[in-house]
Amino acid sequence: MKRLIVGTAGHIDHGKTSLVKCLTGIDTDRLKEEKKRGITIDIGFAKLELPSGILVGIVDVPGHEKFIRNMVAGATGIDLVMLVIAADEGVMPQTREHLEICELLGIKDGFVVITKTDLVDEEWLELVTEDVKEFLKGTFLQDCPIVYFSAVTGKGKEEILKVLEEKAKTLETKPEKKPFRLPIDGVFVIKGFGTVVRGTTISGKISVNQEVVIYPKGIETRVRNIQVHGKNVETAYAGMRTALNLQGISKEDVKRGDVVSEKGVLKPSEWIDISLKVLSSVAQPLKNFENLLFYIGTSEVLGKIVLFGKQELKPGEEDVAQIQLQKPVVCWRKDRFILRRASTNTTVGGGEVLNPVSHRRKRTKPWEKKELQFLKSATDEELVVYIVEKKGFFGIPVEELKITTSLFGEEFEKIISTLKNEVFLLKEGEKQYIFSQKAKAELKEKILEVLRKFHQANPFSPGITKELLKSRISSLIPDVFYNTAIEELIKEGKIEREKELIYLAEFKYIDAEQREKLKKEVEEKFLREGLTPRDFEDVLLDFKEKYKAVKELSQALLREGTLVKLTDKLVFHRKVLEDVEKRVIEFFKKNKEMSLSDFRGLFDVKISRKYLIPLVEYLDKQKITLRIGDKRVLRKKLK
Repeated sequence: MKRLIVGTAGHIDHGKTSLVKCLTGIDTDRLKEEKKRGITIDIGFAKLELPSGILVGIVDVPGHEKFIRNMVAGATGIDLVMLVIAADEGVMPQTREHLEICELLGIKDGFVVITKTDLVDEEWLELVTEDVKEFLKGTFLQDCPIVYFSAVTGKGKEEILKVLEEKAKTLETKPEKKPFRLPIDGVFVIKGFGTVVRGTTISGKISVNQEVVIYPKGIETRVRNIQVHGKNVETAYAGMRTALNLQGISKEDVKRGDVVSEKGVLKPSEWIDISLKVLSSVAQPLKNFENLLFYIGTSEVLGKIVLFGKQELKPGEEDVAQIQLQKPVVCWRKDRFILRRASTNTTVGGGEVLNPVSHRRKRTKPWEKKELQFLKSATDEELVVYIVEKKGFFGIPVEELKITTSLFGEEFEKIISTLKNEVFLLKEGEKQYIFSQKAKAELKEKILEVLRKFHQANPFSPGITKELLKSRISSLIPDVFYNTAIEELIKEGKIEREKELIYLAEFKYIDAEQREKLKKEVEEKFLREGLTPRDFEDVLLDFKEKYKAVKELSQALLREGTLVKLTDKLVFHRKVLEDVEKRVIEFFKKNKEMSLSDFRGLFDVKISRKYLIPLVEYLDKQKITLRIGDKRVLRKKLK
């Protein structure tokens, strides 16, 4: 059976309640004060079954400006609006405000009922009709039917039913395959049964004995009984006015504004990213950091508007923004909201939720606004990829992604399936995570990079443990993601594993025998360099891909004394220096002093000052010679 919610809207005393009573036989003014004052104070409800069998739930809202908060609560979940305008008064202030609220809430269809036609003549009715048509220009009701009605004579009732029938057949029904949500607009106690909450089921379905959660408090309970328009049912569906008898819940535990829902599909938040439009009729611009009443679902919370890159929004302007709420609320992406000024009791604007669970953003940073603009325009698929890629190596738990994107069930599974080239799912224990293919490719490259650096720094180590390798990237990476990257690199032949150690496939481990052989090669290399060695680094670079290893071996040779460093750049083999000492001592057996020229003449090769000065200074440090002026004498006694 098709179901829809029809709501009334319009100025006080324009005949909304009388219209509903005529259509359904139900007086929606049930409160004593409403009877006494003759006005609607709170929202009322009635049931109407159309000739086609379509079930219509009618929500009658108050028209007085003091009860706009109740009107907004009642308008939540409306599929179709009946805008009621009295023939004797025409368009009035709350006529305008109610229509603006309906537009801001995203209501797309409806029609106008001009009531009290028995109080005016034909000529006046024509004038009022023209005014109404002019008023509706540019709104979603611009081309809607206009029906004339009198509660006194009943004239127009059949035409209203006909319009409802035609509209109902073309309206898109509420999403039944999404999780169950019911914003509470009433709480009462039935003796012998306990606490009952009521509201419009805006998505999903609910059955007797099903477990539910009351948000934002997070109270878990069970549904004992369900009524739809006063009748017991086993299951209630989206688009129905629903009353739930909840197990173990007191009236004090729950209030209007709370939401009954399935577990794990909502998360309370005080920060919400929004797309905001300011009404053209607003007298004063909306200021940055202005405190406004925020209406979403059936809740009313005071919040502070945070604009990005500007100090105000002028009437008619729209932009992305944030709202910081004094108390957390629960909502989904694309839910609609209303903003009102408490000081003037006027509607300022409204819009759509972009991110239901946000955080404090830096309003002066241009990338924050850019991200909000992306959230506004992104498709579901683009949003999923963006969020998952932003999480990088750490991924995002599936339940968190569902809440952030407000995608669930078959809809979520289908999107993940279509995005298999961009994202993928992994299970770790009881938890499921979503990672991006981009992050996996980056992690694999990072693993290879860390391994290369490790091998360069540790040429004589056969490899690194998987745990130590991970710690050099980030110990916070989920094991399931890290292990997946490791296994893929092994399959691709880029890395290898031996027992507990991981190493690059291209890496050639230098064992003890090879180490000694290479060390000997380094020693012989410096021996061949003789008295005029090239710069230390240049000699090592001759070993090319073994540079890191010979660098380490050369340090060992320096520590052993096999190699001797005379300056930062000049390193000699010990045997070369021993030969120098021997020649100098032989020189002093025949001479008492030695000049630099004498020293240079001791060798068969021509030695430049680059080598000459460090060598004679080395002899001084070794206490073989002693410098006196520009000459040197022997410091040791000759044997």
